[in-house]
Amino acid sequence: MKNIHWGELKDLNDLVHIDKLIIGNEERCLEIEEAIVNHQCLVYKTNGEAVGFLLFNNYFFDHTFISLVIVHPHHRNKGVARTLIAAFEEEINEDKIFSSTNQSHDIMHHLFHSLGYEKSGFVDNLDEGDPEIIYVKKKIGQGRNDRTD
Repeated sequence: MKNIHWGELKDLNDLVHIDKLIIGNEERCLEIEEAIVNHQCLVYKTNGEAVGFLLFNNYFFDHTFISLVIVHPHHRNKGVARTLIAAFEEEINEDKIFSSTNQSHDIMHHLFHSLGYEKSGFVDNLDEGDPEIIYVKKKIGQGRNDRTD
């Protein structure tokens, strides 16, 4: 995982800073810290500086769910999000990986499609007038539900 490593507590301030640039506050600080502690955070670094990160969990009906992919505004459109998701897929041995994005987020829809994710449904009423589109990537031949007996 060149340029990518599992998040460490020493990364926390940098990750919260990147997140704050995007959402305007530090309200996800505890969520990011918990993801680091629970080994559910991947960090992308360029020249030793964190420029993006990915958080995941297993709360989506007991399936792996990429809950957040954030890239520093100065490092967008350079393949950081794509590289983070691809590295995550290599590290995680699951039969399905889920994620989601708002219907209005065209860049993420394009990224999911280009990585082989397919639409799996939607949820209304999270952001008024902007449904959350659920995506899934099925990994055939791998994962916790495959049997060899």
